[in-house]
Amino acid sequence: MITATFITLICLFILLKGVAFIKKDPVDVNDQNPYLFPQYIDSLLDPAMAQAARNMPVKPDYEPSFYAAHVKPLLDMGLSFVGILLLSPVFLVIVVAILVDDPGPIFFKQKRVGKEKTFFLLHKFRSMKMSTPHDVPTHQLSNPDQYITRVGKFLRKTSLDELPQIWDIFRGKMSVIGPRPALWNQADLVAQREQYAANDVMPGLTGWAQINGRDELEIPVKAKFDGEYVARQSFWFDCKCFWDTVLSVLKHEGVVEGGTGELHKQEQFK
Repeated sequence: MITATFITLICLFILLKGVAFIKKDPVDVNDQNPYLFPQYIDSLLDPAMAQAARNMPVKPDYEPSFYAAHVKPLLDMGLSFVGILLLSPVFLVIVVAILVDDPGPIFFKQKRVGKEKTFFLLHKFRSMKMSTPHDVPTHQLSNPDQYITRVGKFLRKTSLDELPQIWDIFRGKMSVIGPRPALWNQADLVAQREQYAANDVMPGLTGWAQINGRDELEIPVKAKFDGEYVARQSFWFDCKCFWDTVLSVLKHEGVVEGGTGELHKQEQFK
């Protein structure tokens, strides 16, 4: 009984410290956000890609359903709160493992593109070494394996490194289900999503594209799946995405070190 109480108190302490940590994040990280202005494509893309983006079909008008506008935010807040409480012992184990393996910050913060192309700070358990270049997608690193810690390999393979995003869901920056938030400098993905109105919904911890290929997907294909999610968004479709994600994680499907489209690149060079 005493041991259980002690463990519970430690978990609650970590929970409160995590909340305090995330509250320290800047409220507004949209200073000089090029995505908020009409010139954002020209400012981030190379000329050929910018021209291709301008030639895309005009994106459809997005009108959120009653579920998307009112029910889903309540579900996100409730599920994230319960998840934080239930998973706090898991957080404790991961925190200790990270500190033992590679001392340094526990959390990894990264500027991402959120709803309506605004920026927010996404949180993960740190899986990379302290020497890793910041704000560089994994697929743009040469030999990304060299930067991943031993604990990090396990966290990434099991997707446990994504758990701190439950905080981001609770604070209203993300949803449980939705398009995965793009890095602030992934202008190509943001531009592709624009034609499907996929930038107008809350980004998710997991989504339709995640369970249909994840790291294996090329950017145009990923954006198309994100657009399909926007068109089919409903309670039952979110349930399908959630349970299919559980199955994908258990099978370790679609996880390829090197990131977006990496499996296709590997096949080209075989």
